[in-house]
Amino acid sequence: MSPAIAAPAVRFEATLYTIDGSTILRLPEKASNQLPSRGQVAVQATVNGHACQTVAEPDGESGHWVRIDAKQQRAAALRAGDTAEVELVPLEDWPEPKVPPDLQAALAAAPDKIQELWKDITPTARWEWVRWVNATRNPGTPPSPQYDPIVP
Repeated sequence: MSPAIAAPAVRFEATLYTIDGSTILRLPEKASNQLPSRGQVAVQATVNGHACQTVAEPDGESGHWVRIDAKQQRAAALRAGDTAEVELVPLEDWPEPKVPPDLQAALAAAPDKIQELWKDITPTARWEWVRWVNATRNPGTPPSPQYDPIVP
């Protein structure tokens, strides 16, 4: 079954950048303005003809960006500095995020009530938790091995 589409496709070209070890593409203002929200938007992304489900993230300046993981870069023959052909189709249903191993371990060790709460929240809320956990990393916290929430 195909994902339910929430809005028309947004097509554009964008250059990939590396920021803090992550490769991203920033949406041009016109493309970002076509998304249905200034906040996070679940999308079916096609980058140079290679598709994945992910989330367009707000950039804090009324725009959006999308992370392009190493697998997607290899498939699309891209690296930082390259320009890509991009299509984003906003989705009604959010993909499940990839949960970093340390959060997976914490959830597995948590009481059943906590595990049930995790299962009961929406995928959107799980994305927020994953973002929060990753945003709180500091030099005293060991990083997760190359975590990326993109769904292949």
